[in-house]
Amino acid sequence: MNIGDKIPAILGVNQDGKEIKASDYAGKKLVLYFYPKDNTSGCSAEARSLRDHIDELKSKGYEVLGVSVDSQASHKRFIEKQQIPFDLISDTDHKLVEEMGVWGEKSMCGRKYMGTLRTTFLVDENGVITNIFTPKQIKTSEHAGQILEII
Repeated sequence: MNIGDKIPAILGVNQDGKEIKASDYAGKKLVLYFYPKDNTSGCSAEARSLRDHIDELKSKGYEVLGVSVDSQASHKRFIEKQQIPFDLISDTDHKLVEEMGVWGEKSMCGRKYMGTLRTTFLVDENGVITNIFTPKQIKTSEHAGQILEII
């Protein structure tokens, strides 16, 4: 996905099994962020950053929605542990991560594997992508501040 593209109509299923659609956010701006794994240090830091600045983001008209390939049960535990005040999509079939272009090759300690590339899309009231933060740009513990700087 690129700036100017519309996000998919069906985004997936949240931690409670409810289907989440782009139309649920019609008329609202959206921080749609993709992260590798629940309850890991970087992903927890990113979620806390967004949690701690949720009021500022909302005051600028933004809702927040997180996505990973973890299960609904994992998301529920992550939400409880980190006190996350927004929905997390459970993309266990990799449909959304692949459609958004954030599923790709990663490497750790010389080992190559496929995974979610940490990416954030800012989406306008019409479901159109207005900005993209790439994996190299995102500072997990400061991510909300990075978003607030440009909105």
